[in-house]
Amino acid sequence: MSEAVSALKAAAFTGGIAEVSLMDPIGMISVRGDLTAGYMKKTLKKAVGLGVPDTRSVQMNGDRGIAWMSPDELLLICPYDQVSDMIDTLTKGLGSNHTLAVNVSDARAVFRISGAHSRDVLAKLAPVDLSPAAFTPGMIRRTRLAQVPAAFWIEEGDSFRLVCFRSVAQYVYDLLKIAAQPGSAPAFYSAKP
Repeated sequence: MSEAVSALKAAAFTGGIAEVSLMDPIGMISVRGDLTAGYMKKTLKKAVGLGVPDTRSVQMNGDRGIAWMSPDELLLICPYDQVSDMIDTLTKGLGSNHTLAVNVSDARAVFRISGAHSRDVLAKLAPVDLSPAAFTPGMIRRTRLAQVPAAFWIEEGDSFRLVCFRSVAQYVYDLLKIAAQPGSAPAFYSAKP
């Protein structure tokens, strides 16, 4: 196996109203199939240790997780060096059922947006109600950031994790840096201006 190469060489922006940092490499597996099937639930539990999340939800347990992406698609998250073993476990467990499990780790970039104004930064870019009452831990949104698709969820507190296609990683990083520029806090969702 070749060594993983970061999408943006550990890019980080720390001088603004929120911190933006690249998190790759992170293992990600796209799983498609009947999410209600017993064989799917059993296999996911064995592979990741978690059940199928509810619609528009994400479950994390340490460095492993499962995110709902659509009615027939999940995104499994794990350490990058464990993807092959996890795909083997999935392949054996899913058997000949009509399913798909594919490694998408190198096709995605993952960012962390953190700080008191992280909601404000994302609200500038995505048409999502990010108020604390409407967007809570455990929820995930697949949406657009300006011109590109992305998905994000709350990691903990004021920290969000955002996944986008690797091919637009620089564009997304630039968007996030601009939205997090010093002095640009609208304080719409944040407690402090």
